[in-house]
Amino acid sequence: MEEHVKKSLDEWKQEIDELLNEIDKQYEEVKRELQIYSYKFSITKQVIQSTINEDIIHSIRELYHAPFEKRFNQLKVEITDLEEKKKVFQMFIDKIDKVKGKREEKGYEPVQ
Repeated sequence: MEEHVKKSLDEWKQEIDELLNEIDKQYEEVKRELQIYSYKFSITKQVIQSTINEDIIHSIRELYHAPFEKRFNQLKVEITDLEEKKKVFQMFIDKIDKVKGKREEKGYEPVQ
């Protein structure tokens, strides 16, 4: 593989690596927040199930349960999106490594 191609692929890989690191940071933040809202949502659900007074149940649902459920569901979507992004950008890195490895081993030229 020609040196300028290898250098360009290395720079691209580094750029993608930086993106992956940012995605990993976001993922960890969302994961922590999801864990918190999972507990909050679960606790309010249990309290509602244990409460008999309909006025109190309605109040708990409005104040806590509904907002916690909404945020919990949003976070689940966010974590799924971040997992997909991680997979996609990891594929870039794997493909770059594979191309560089094959080209160096066999001396192939790119298909045009």
